[in-house]
Amino acid sequence: MQIALTGTPGTGKTTVAALLHYRVLDINSLVRAGMNLGLDPERGCLEADMDALSGHLVSLDGNEPMILEGHFSHHFAEWAIVLRLSPAALRTRLEGRGYSQAKIRENLEAEALDVILVEAVEMCRRVDEIDTTGRSAAEVAAMIENIIEGRLHLPPGQVDWLEEFLN
Repeated sequence: MQIALTGTPGTGKTTVAALLHYRVLDINSLVRAGMNLGLDPERGCLEADMDALSGHLVSLDGNEPMILEGHFSHHFAEWAIVLRLSPAALRTRLEGRGYSQAKIRENLEAEALDVILVEAVEMCRRVDEIDTTGRSAAEVAAMIENIIEGRLHLPPGQVDWLEEFLN
């Protein structure tokens, strides 16, 4: 069973994934390793080869939960856990990574408009949504493990950053 751990860049996916007691596959590492269509000149990043990724991931599917970590991992799983973060906190993280102002704006807009959440709801049979704002990575990892083990369900629709973003 493959479970997507997804969310806008900067919401904590990689940090939290490192704490999980499940097998984790970093989708972006596969893209960097060759499952790409080359550099997207407009965005300045590698364009993922979605067909190659899909074929590879199907071959890895098994009975044990495997976490697919990455901001487009929900394209490959039937269950997605979407991490969310307030725009103010997200801006701070992305600035700390050295993102350009245009890239920061793009990601803040995506978070405020629920872009990844909406995609996950459209593509996955089950979606859980976690607001990571003010929570430690360990707290979020524990929440994810409780979700996977059936002790917690956080349906989408609990987080709304639009007003904060517009102000």
